[in-house]
Amino acid sequence: MTGSIYAAKPWLGLLSEAQRIPLDPPASVVHAFRAAVTRVPERTALAYFDGRISYREADELSDSVAGHLAAQGLAAGDRVAIMLQNSPHFVLALLGAWKAGAIVVPLNPMYKSAEVAHALADAEVTALICADRAWESYLRETAAASPVRFALTACELDFQTRDDPRVLGFARLPRPTDTDDLLAVARSGLPAPAERDPAATDVALISYTSGTSGKPKGALNAHANIMVNAERQRTGHPIAEGACYFALAPLFHITGMVCELAACVANAGTLALAYRFEAGVVLDAFAEHRPAYTVGPSTAFMALAAQPDVTREHFSSFEVLSSGGAPLPPALVESFRAALGPYLSNGYGLTECTAPCASVPSDREAPVDPVSGTLSVGVPGPDNVVRIIDAKGAELPFGEQGEIAVRGPQVVSGYWRLPEATAEAFPDGELRTGDIGFMDPDGWLYVVDRKKDMINASGFKVWPREVEDVLYTHPEVREAAVVGVPDLYRGETVKAYVSLRPGATAGPAELSAYCRDRLAAYKYPREVEILPELPKTTSGKILRRELRPPK
Repeated sequence: MTGSIYAAKPWLGLLSEAQRIPLDPPASVVHAFRAAVTRVPERTALAYFDGRISYREADELSDSVAGHLAAQGLAAGDRVAIMLQNSPHFVLALLGAWKAGAIVVPLNPMYKSAEVAHALADAEVTALICADRAWESYLRETAAASPVRFALTACELDFQTRDDPRVLGFARLPRPTDTDDLLAVARSGLPAPAERDPAATDVALISYTSGTSGKPKGALNAHANIMVNAERQRTGHPIAEGACYFALAPLFHITGMVCELAACVANAGTLALAYRFEAGVVLDAFAEHRPAYTVGPSTAFMALAAQPDVTREHFSSFEVLSSGGAPLPPALVESFRAALGPYLSNGYGLTECTAPCASVPSDREAPVDPVSGTLSVGVPGPDNVVRIIDAKGAELPFGEQGEIAVRGPQVVSGYWRLPEATAEAFPDGELRTGDIGFMDPDGWLYVVDRKKDMINASGFKVWPREVEDVLYTHPEVREAAVVGVPDLYRGETVKAYVSLRPGATAGPAELSAYCRDRLAAYKYPREVEILPELPKTTSGKILRRELRPPK
């Protein structure tokens, strides 16, 4: 990087003096959690509907989980898969596994059998922790054909003082007879095994990528990677110690894991949980817990804003609302603020850089590029270097579009047992993201789109994100996704998939004409298809690949 124009870090001028302070984070979430136990043992660590668990109780419960795992023969460095929604079970299982010296493999509870089987086999998982109903439904058979040696299961209705099936929409099942009950294990009083606390350089997670760009790969997130970003989240968004963080993003996703759970523990805060995203339930939880911070995808904020009974009071306690995991249209930022009050603060990151590598400073608002209409995702942290490079890896000047490359202490060391993929994605330790973007001379970063999603219409480049941003300015559009489809004349042409707001009547011709009036002739969608919902990952990212025609 000798002579790099980015090495001067122009973005430092956008950060406050406090935000530039060098970090000295705890070695791991376990260390940060134990520090909170020492300082505020009776403070609520976890709030789950009407249930409450203090830091002292959570420490004792997770110690017992660690002791049980060790008693079952789990060795330091073994892999434990956790496949749970946002409930206290997830946090206790995670802390327990780390206290036992294990590497955690967080799995999406919406995974089907083949997806779970891939992760269990690829990571050579020793223990699986999942929900009773998932075990009874299909995971028993999946685990039986995998390296898994034992399993713990949990009922999502645990930890509430009222065993009310209406809260989550289902009733308690009979306990499986071939697994251990996670709640009983947590209450067994076993001590955590001695001298297994993780070191900063130990691998904390094997985080499987969402697969939006191919077969999932296991990113090796170290404990230090997590804590660096947790501390950056805490210092970059200064919130009073002990404040409530709401887990809007799923904890099994790297955004929820770092920006909600780890940042909350680093701040000795209360983490409020509501199982999974249901807009009405989330608004009720906002009213009950009065959180100061949450992070979620733009699609979640769209869904919350569309609730018939939503009011400004639901958001009045928030000091910071962060959007990440999916593109944030500028039109949503303005419509959300006008209707509900808060400013949605943008951010950018990947599993491979352990969630954010750029965010909007707490005292600023992200600019919109006047040419493309793209909203900036923020500025890099003071300990990051983000560069824009061409196809050969050469650095591009400010303002020119190219691939985003990231170097910093939150970038992972590589992929689990994939040396060739690691060498390709991390040359000399720098992450090649596969995202196309640019940076202005002040250091604001803009993400244009995924490199592989570019549409070639008669030789003209069309970035789906630009067309989607225009569609989001239409008052009746709720969600939009743009893909390239075969065209005999142009080779490829632009097609838009749209879901509408409740009661909307806009048709395909109207939406196509709306874009034609605002975009160059080769960019506007010749085809528009209206769907009730667009396919998404559980982190809220719209899956364009499921909308593309088969080749």
